[in-house]
Amino acid sequence: MKKIVYSRVFLWLISAFMSIFYDKSHLKGKYFYEKRMGWLWAFKGLPSRLIGKNRKVPWPVSKYCTISNFRNIEFHPDSINIFQSFGTYYQSHDAKIRIGKNVHIAPNVGIITTNHDIYNPAKHVCGKDITIGDNSWIGMNSVILPGVTLGINTIVGAGSIVTKSFEQGNCVIAGVPARVIKHLDIDSNRRMEVDISEKL
Repeated sequence: MKKIVYSRVFLWLISAFMSIFYDKSHLKGKYFYEKRMGWLWAFKGLPSRLIGKNRKVPWPVSKYCTISNFRNIEFHPDSINIFQSFGTYYQSHDAKIRIGKNVHIAPNVGIITTNHDIYNPAKHVCGKDITIGDNSWIGMNSVILPGVTLGINTIVGAGSIVTKSFEQGNCVIAGVPARVIKHLDIDSNRRMEVDISEKL
């Protein structure tokens, strides 16, 4: 009983302290109150939050992650882990990046809403929103280009360039440009997981 009380008091104190530096609405979800590693990310992100390149971003971000315009990024609290990957680049100058629940993004992934004008590289063309659905996984060194929508349960193979939308989700896409290489039977897989766990 005492351990539970101490744990709750500790979480309250750390939450109150971190609320000084981060927006409280981002200090919630499974990474803060179940897995607890969110608090470690918050501590590690303090130098970047105070004097680094991410000093205006109101949620914990690794110093190795680049965010061009945090105001145009929307994400579920259970996907805050995506801002801890090394070399990730979120370019959202004048269009939105929307990220669902339980998304995973590997290192060196670029999510880009705005391209350079092919006739004048010094200028940018109008941005287009990007949406990544729940339970999606973006593999290492992939690039998601402007206007792309990925449906739920979309896996992007490492090194892929995603130039078009895959709104149906439940698939594995890969290649340059990315194309569907496998459709996922999510319901069947869940039933299989349940059967295996029951046998154990």
